[in-house]
Amino acid sequence: MIRVEPRPAPSRLWNALTPLLAVALTLAAGALMFAALGVGPGAALRTIFLDPLFDPRLAAFSRPQLLVKAAPLILIAIGLSLGFRAGIWNIGAEGQYLIGAVLGAAAGLALFPAESRLIFPLMVLCGLLGGLLWAMIPALLKAYARTNEILVSLLLVYVAENVVAWAALGPLRNPDGGGFPGSRQLSRWDAASNPELIAGTGAHWGVVAAMLAVVLAYALFARAKLGYDIRLAGEAPRAARFAGVSPPRLVILCFAVSGGLAGLAGIFEATGPSGQIGIDFGVGYGFTAIIVAFLGRLNPFGIVLAGLLMALTYIGGELAQMMVGIPLAAIQALQGMLLFFLLGVDVLSRYRVRLGRARPADVAAAPRAAEAAE
Repeated sequence: MIRVEPRPAPSRLWNALTPLLAVALTLAAGALMFAALGVGPGAALRTIFLDPLFDPRLAAFSRPQLLVKAAPLILIAIGLSLGFRAGIWNIGAEGQYLIGAVLGAAAGLALFPAESRLIFPLMVLCGLLGGLLWAMIPALLKAYARTNEILVSLLLVYVAENVVAWAALGPLRNPDGGGFPGSRQLSRWDAASNPELIAGTGAHWGVVAAMLAVVLAYALFARAKLGYDIRLAGEAPRAARFAGVSPPRLVILCFAVSGGLAGLAGIFEATGPSGQIGIDFGVGYGFTAIIVAFLGRLNPFGIVLAGLLMALTYIGGELAQMMVGIPLAAIQALQGMLLFFLLGVDVLSRYRVRLGRARPADVAAAPRAAEAAE
């Protein structure tokens, strides 16, 4: 007989091992999926995970792209991790990313064709404010109207997508673009571009912002009282209220930080790798960052490693589409499997699996152990 019993306290060992186990299960399930599609599993996995880093023909292009793809994922995931640790679920980072990009680009394009060193910082500030203000909608509704922040933030993503399409077809459309949707090429306008800072690395100001966010998040959780309040609110909400933590203020703070960082990721992407605001500007970074946050165990340095891994699936997935013929949907399914298996095996950190018949004493102790685990 197989029994699942609550642990008296979460297992630190399994907490560290579950991301590795989830990756291993994802690779195994991905191999089966590729085989079902008629693609050699070994060739597919090698193209996705190894060739971008070690193939001499591809590495010169792929390695710099690793930081380009990882930076927005890390930046957004760091912001989300604050709320997730506090039990506050911002699922709409994709919308905040889009609105930050649109508002930041609009601020810069309003000054075109001026050349000033202040234009790019202004766009970055407006991008941050755009994401923050969009995040305030579900935050204020959660804090003062007790709505479900998951539903509100998620549904606002679809509103943001329509805002981007409206802007690309309307007020931000390039007047010299021959009627095609999309803004001017921001990456070709020196005052608004976000260029590579060190040649051959792919590092731009978005990478710098992501690394700075990682350091600040680590300091927050390790040294600051606010970090302690966030952890306490997530682990013991009643104790947090007795300790004087205000739930509405915490909701607003966590949404503000996560929305602001998502908006920063959006404007850095619009002025750098993407180069403009188009109707297809959103690529799902805000949703993928949720996987990155959980795969990194909501730890800032773990998020860096998880962000690099997910960036590798983006780059390797593009190569696999061209070289092996794997459809885009299969690559997206592979990314989704990672979160699916991570959530599935995460149960092992709070519960243990035993074989054999349950003893009466174990049955009587199970409810108490479950309460202790909670």
